[in-house]
Amino acid sequence: MDLRHSAMLFTSQNKATGILPEGPVAALVGGNVTLKTAITNQNPSVITWTVNGPHGVATFVSGNLKVAPAYTGRLSLNLTDGSLTLSALKPGDSGDYSVSVITSDAETLLGETKLQVVEPVSDVIIKSSVPDAIEYNSTVILTCSAKGSLLSFNWINGSVPIVVDGTRITEIKTNSSSVLTIKNVLRTDLVGPIYCSASNSLTTKTTTTPFNLTVYYGPDDVAITPANPPKFIQAGSTFNLTCSASSLPPASFTWYYNGTMIGSPSSILTLDMIKAQGYTKEADYTCRAENPKSKRNVASPAVSFAIMEGISSVKIIGPTGVLIADNSTANLSCQATGGTVGDIDWLKDGKPLGPSSPRVVFAADKTSVQISPLQKDDNGRFTCRVSNAVSSKEAHYIMQVVYGPEQPTITGRKAVEVNQREELTCSAASVPPANYTWKLNDTATETTVAVFIIASATYKDTGTYTCEARNIITGKTTSTSHTLSVRGEGTLDGLSDGAIAGIVIAVIIAVVLVVVGVYYYCRQKVPMSSPY
Repeated sequence: MDLRHSAMLFTSQNKATGILPEGPVAALVGGNVTLKTAITNQNPSVITWTVNGPHGVATFVSGNLKVAPAYTGRLSLNLTDGSLTLSALKPGDSGDYSVSVITSDAETLLGETKLQVVEPVSDVIIKSSVPDAIEYNSTVILTCSAKGSLLSFNWINGSVPIVVDGTRITEIKTNSSSVLTIKNVLRTDLVGPIYCSASNSLTTKTTTTPFNLTVYYGPDDVAITPANPPKFIQAGSTFNLTCSASSLPPASFTWYYNGTMIGSPSSILTLDMIKAQGYTKEADYTCRAENPKSKRNVASPAVSFAIMEGISSVKIIGPTGVLIADNSTANLSCQATGGTVGDIDWLKDGKPLGPSSPRVVFAADKTSVQISPLQKDDNGRFTCRVSNAVSSKEAHYIMQVVYGPEQPTITGRKAVEVNQREELTCSAASVPPANYTWKLNDTATETTVAVFIIASATYKDTGTYTCEARNIITGKTTSTSHTLSVRGEGTLDGLSDGAIAGIVIAVIIAVVLVVVGVYYYCRQKVPMSSPY
């Protein structure tokens, strides 16, 4: 019986199904596969295998095994359960396999399954339609191809699957490739690394080298730093404007003054570059960032400021001659150089000088002040402070007003004991400082300083001490006196002048009381004769 006849017998029998596993059964090219039946302990008398309908594979009848030429040397048959084993598999071995088994008790068992002989996946590569792309403008087509059979493909960005939305990102699949089309590409679409995975039921391969595609973008977020500069910038300072933008490749920058381009292309605009154009007035400054690849350019928000010269120096011009209280007038003039004068403030000894009296008169622009007539309180340090929006300078003038001397005062004790040291100090307010002379009991002494020193008191030092103060410029002389009493040792007993005075007064009162008492006593004891 030949294989074709066996197949005809197979089709004419009552059929039962289920003795082969559900397919498909997959096996690799060059490998082995066993299509195992579910028969046990049946000792089949007839076993028939066919493929793709009537095409015979192998037949076992009456102890004889016949094998189709295509399977010679590659086929073995299990005569106990009818299982078929194929080796050195070829792609052409794929197909629908059927088996018919007649058991020893004449029962016919049938089975069908599908065998897929697949080639392993290899040579997975990614190719791009363009070497680089421009965001929003370019369409990128990525093709993943591989060798193998029954292939399926997956795209991965980093570790996240690429989502095909069917509109901007689409995919076309074939048996050997996957074509991914990305319209209006975004920088985030291909930040990578991009991988492609190809697989079939038995093997999977992923691109060994990740794919990266440069997507040029920007400029975005174009901004100037500082975004809020002061209204006025001091000329000559280190102030700069810096323009920045998010861009690939890095953007080039151009600066504008009220819409007019200034300077050479640079991300930094310096005051020197602005001054070189002669610009100082308040204006709007902007920068434009341009992507050299896409030629797209974007302007920044404007910042506004003016350039102002700072005050270079300040001086006060004041009287140079002698100033005498109640007689002289002082004119102080404040002069500034460089820059624009904004405010002028006058101070006296660090405190604001205001028109607190009719003697102080300011010019309308406060560049000068007149004080007339001068008083002793005008002595001191006058300050003129000149400022504008970017700088401040000040100058000083020391005013010396001649006056005095005023009535002097003497400090010292009223009484001392013999051999004690005493110092009498004379002071009188005066500009310039007064010269001092001393008299004792109206007799001139040799002391011509403010302090009269008695190194060791004697009784002859008792008396009235007069201090005379003289101002050599005003020619005025004033004086005052002080009385000093020299007592015997131990008489003062350390008492103060007030205590001593109290004791003296108490003694005088006691004496007066005794005298009065004696007077009244005598009047009562001595009879008086009547005049009649």
